[in-house]
Amino acid sequence: MAPTVAARNVAAMFAAVGDLVEDVVVRLHEQVNVASDTRATVIRRRGGSAANAVAAAGRAGVTARFIGQIGDDPLGRSLTAELAADGAALAVRRAGRTGTIIVMVDAAGERTMLTDRAACIALDEPDPAWLDDVAMLHIPLYSLVGQPLASSVLTLAQWQRARGGRVSVDLSSSAIIEQLGRDAVMGMLHDLGATAIFANELEAARMGDLLTRLDGALIWVKQGSGPALVHAAGAAPVEIPALAVEHVTDTTGAGDAFAAGVLIALEEGLSPEQATVRGHQLGADAVRLASRTLSAG
Repeated sequence: MAPTVAARNVAAMFAAVGDLVEDVVVRLHEQVNVASDTRATVIRRRGGSAANAVAAAGRAGVTARFIGQIGDDPLGRSLTAELAADGAALAVRRAGRTGTIIVMVDAAGERTMLTDRAACIALDEPDPAWLDDVAMLHIPLYSLVGQPLASSVLTLAQWQRARGGRVSVDLSSSAIIEQLGRDAVMGMLHDLGATAIFANELEAARMGDLLTRLDGALIWVKQGSGPALVHAAGAAPVEIPALAVEHVTDTTGAGDAFAAGVLIALEEGLSPEQATVRGHQLGADAVRLASRTLSAG
């Protein structure tokens, strides 16, 4: 078995399982000139949906645990060191080649991503100890695409529920929902026993009214700078206004940070509406950080 770095006996508010990669962010200064040069700013930073959620918690002073596989290479060691410096607990297996995502950001801050997940999808032989002292296991939909990672995640979710813990899912990508089919995604949500689900407007639209058929699940629909919608079983959706952020140039990681804020607040015993406010706060912080970093680059 490949070497594993695991944080034992460290209580975590939640754990997120999935990707830790290098993001190569390309901020376009003009429309792409096909087959020729295009002016851009290029920076490198840590990325991956699961890692982003854990890092957002750490920056907020709350310990969360990252579970995943990363390449056994200098880049992988640098990324895990950076994640630990943000306050994360780690359950990391090192093997293979570290993944990279190219993030192209246009003038409005919208992102297009080219993904090479590499070692991330190779996580196998999960360890029950990765879930020690974890009340909520958070699963981006990305983590349910690619084997053996997807099977490992399903096993971890089963163990989590058997321990009396809870599971949350971020739908992550409308393209993946379209690729898998919404009925298949609904089946995954049922199999995982998800009690908290996060989606943006496009992801929610892809799922249609199926999401509301998950008995007992709380559903958050993020609408960028617009209010988030909180859906609880048997109740009308509640709108919670987002926080205004000036000079937005990059929204990478904002949705993951929103989920982190909500999960932290729920574990602290706050209501879904109060948790949404916390989610907006961490999401806004992530936008400010990403935009400041990109502008500085």
